[in-house]
Amino acid sequence: GGPAAAGDVVRYVDADLRRRAEEVVDRARRLCAGNSVQGVVEVIDGEPRFVLCNAVEKHHADLLVVGSHGYGAIKRAFLGSVSDYCAHHAHCSVMIVKQPKPKE
Repeated sequence: GGPAAAGDVVRYVDADLRRRAEEVVDRARRLCAGNSVQGVVEVIDGEPRFVLCNAVEKHHADLLVVGSHGYGAIKRAFLGSVSDYCAHHAHCSVMIVKQPKPKE
């Protein structure tokens, strides 16, 4: 296909990403409500490390909780680390939650 086909693919992928984001946001809202946690849920396009640090300032957060993929030093050097960036730049305490290791 030509440029038109490529544009169709981009629109399809974009629509799928938005659908998945809506599912994640809906699940987060349900989890908060089910556990009597009052939270703010926003979907913002952008580089995650900057979006998170800006949200901390916007909402005057006391704590930022981020996940960690558990990459080694070499992968972190090439890919960067959102959690590492936030730990050094967010203007509040940062809790980094690692994914549990599978039980053998």
